[in-house]
Amino acid sequence: MDELSLRTGFEIELLAPAGSDRQVLADDLAARLGGQVRRSFHTDSEPSVVPGVGVFRHLSPAFDVVDAAGRPVARLVDDITLVADLVPGAPRRPGWYRVLCDDARLLRLIERHADPDAPLTTVLDPLAELFGVRTELVGSAARVDDPSGATVAVAMPLPAGRERPCEIITPPIDTDHGAALERLLVPARELGFTVPREAAVHLHVDGAPFRRPEAFANVVRLFGHWRDQLWAALDTNPACRRLAPLPDALLDLVETDADAVTHATGLTKYADVNLTQLVTSKPVRDTLEVRILPGAIDGPSIVRRAALVEALLARCLDPQPLPRPGEGATVHDLVAVHR
Repeated sequence: MDELSLRTGFEIELLAPAGSDRQVLADDLAARLGGQVRRSFHTDSEPSVVPGVGVFRHLSPAFDVVDAAGRPVARLVDDITLVADLVPGAPRRPGWYRVLCDDARLLRLIERHADPDAPLTTVLDPLAELFGVRTELVGSAARVDDPSGATVAVAMPLPAGRERPCEIITPPIDTDHGAALERLLVPARELGFTVPREAAVHLHVDGAPFRRPEAFANVVRLFGHWRDQLWAALDTNPACRRLAPLPDALLDLVETDADAVTHATGLTKYADVNLTQLVTSKPVRDTLEVRILPGAIDGPSIVRRAALVEALLARCLDPQPLPRPGEGATVHDLVAVHR
């Protein structure tokens, strides 16, 4: 049986059955552990259809599960990339809403001051107070405009079906990863949750070892030059959104700059591997994130693929530069040579 040695966090994208939602799973997990569910906000962004506004950032309902001792078990959130399995015209989930804003700084302020348990009609009242105005109710929405009339934020009912996507975010797991995942996924399977068509599993490992120049360069070589072989070995889901190759400029940089980790620019988290937290002096979450595992709803298959990723990352820690793939090469060759 495959085992992992690295402290690893997982993000597992699932879909609740029609008529259910991610809170149902959160409540079930909490009940099994004698714990509780705390409602919170999840931050995400999406392209805007409003002229002149590139993206809308939003807060949506999230559910944090803790055990009887108050220790985190999982966080259940929306994932806006999951759309193919949602039924057009499905009824909305009563009482669920999202808060939209076009400024990331203002959205962080809203998240800090708004009560995630508040109803849509009053959730923006703390923001209105900060601006010295009142929340305005417009149809089914609530809006706050600043004193000049510029809209600051809007709370709107959650689009139909958006209660069903359920990304399970685990805290870092030190040991017995498969068993820990099954404690989350067995209830999900019993409740009828499934793997959506665009699904992926993401892995987070400690980023510190990969800031070493040689290790950073090898990670770039692995996910840059060996991309096709990685996708084949991991059975990456081609329908998964927000994946992309690393920039060619970065592949060139690691071959010419011994300290590429401090000079890398233009990175985005929406790539096969998220290196953004390695190249900033103030990481939000100090991890290297691998984003190309396919969707799954059982612990053993997730751990099996994660074990291959872990072995490849161990090879990246070897200061010897990773070679380019030859004809017929697979990523298993890299692991075999390293061992």
